[in-house]
Amino acid sequence: MLGIVVLLLAVPVGVLLGLLAGYFGGRTEAIIMRITDVFLSVPPLVLALAVLGFLPPSLFNAMIAVTVMWWPWYTRLVYNLTRSVRTEGFVIAAEVIGAPKWHILFREVLPNCTPSILTKMTLDMGFVILVGSSLSFLGLGVQPPTPDLGSMVAEGAKYLPDQWWISVFPGLAVLICVLGFNLLGDGLRDLLDVEV
Repeated sequence: MLGIVVLLLAVPVGVLLGLLAGYFGGRTEAIIMRITDVFLSVPPLVLALAVLGFLPPSLFNAMIAVTVMWWPWYTRLVYNLTRSVRTEGFVIAAEVIGAPKWHILFREVLPNCTPSILTKMTLDMGFVILVGSSLSFLGLGVQPPTPDLGSMVAEGAKYLPDQWWISVFPGLAVLICVLGFNLLGDGLRDLLDVEV
């Protein structure tokens, strides 16, 4: 649930900002991309820990913290894709016939960015699960009695090495989830033949 909600919140924000910065350029590009660079300069887990330092630990607050750190990656991706697409003939033709800017952004440019965005989303799902589990392991994510793989690993660490399976199996579940989404993203990238 954490991965789905985070991507549903972060992707639209990142895509919209990337489209605006890449298409309009100038001052819009400078402001959006400098803010994005500030967020990208801080390691993601450190930024999430900083956000959670001001909020009480819960699943909702973990979603907010991970969303705050995740949107800049989509802004950077869509910005680069938009800059390469905006000089294509079909975009110039739409501008020449007088199509509105929003039509050009969402009907001409965005559909050409969609394969790369979908591929990045499947790859990021595994990373979001890993970050969410890390936050729960540290006690800043999902709180007991709600089950979570990260908190299960943390709870099982108390019983190591005698009852090793209490920590190992939730850790293997995280590994399988992350690996599964990475393989899905890799297969989707091969299927759509896009560069991420």
